[in-house]
Amino acid sequence: MALTDRLSVGVRIVTPGYFQTMSIPLLKGRPFTEQDRDNTTSVILVNEALANRFWPNQDAIGKRLAFEADPGKQSWLEIVGIVGNVKHKALAIDVMPEVYVAYKQDPSNFMNLVVRTDSDPVSMIPAIRNQVLSIDKDQPVSDIMTMEQRVAKSVASSRFVMLLLGSFSVLALGLAAVGIYGVMAYLVTQRTQEIGVRMALGAQKRDVLKLVVGKGMALAVIGTAIGLIASLALTRLMRSLLFEVTPTDWLTFVITSVVLLTVALLACYIPARRATKVDPLIALHYE
Repeated sequence: MALTDRLSVGVRIVTPGYFQTMSIPLLKGRPFTEQDRDNTTSVILVNEALANRFWPNQDAIGKRLAFEADPGKQSWLEIVGIVGNVKHKALAIDVMPEVYVAYKQDPSNFMNLVVRTDSDPVSMIPAIRNQVLSIDKDQPVSDIMTMEQRVAKSVASSRFVMLLLGSFSVLALGLAAVGIYGVMAYLVTQRTQEIGVRMALGAQKRDVLKLVVGKGMALAVIGTAIGLIASLALTRLMRSLLFEVTPTDWLTFVITSVVLLTVALLACYIPARRATKVDPLIALHYE
């Protein structure tokens, strides 16, 4: 099968041991070996996305690919292995079909060195740099990062946006709690005489508590329902900031609703508790 420029395929040139070092699983076939040289059969490995796209429900091992559109210039490459999908560029970018080429069959002038270590990777940087310079003293060694640092760098902008949104959310939650408390406190003040009459006629403290809290929670439930509907309508705006989480994750909505209603309950309870302590005699003379 010939791959033309109409299909975007990532091509990565790697050496034997790359997949083990990067913990990329070999799903089928074999990895590259030292025997894969320029004087042997040209072989490649493909990722699962490419195999599923061109050979769904088939075995891609043994199939051949060519990248040139001109049949007279096509150089066929045999697939000897299938590896797992990897997001090399960014977490927000969808997995794309990729081909891995053996370095000794198609050398590149620019390569990245990947090292896996059991100890602190930062402590190994001087040793790695010295090892490279011992092979080629003119070889520049730069842009050294741990994998955690590279991942953090790739999501830095998204993390900042989420941190900003999280800070505003906490602030909004605090303002909502203060607002609910203020409204309920004002409501209790306005209905002090009514509460006094109710208690004078035999209403128990729990009845007053239920009255005030029920009024506040009814408004909180309505507000939460409206907020959930609005959130569902705006989930598409958050899709680019989420990784491995769907914008309509039901658990997130449930937890958020519980937190909001809990805060509303606490904000309602304090004024309601104060209402239960109203002296009926004083309330009856309240103006």
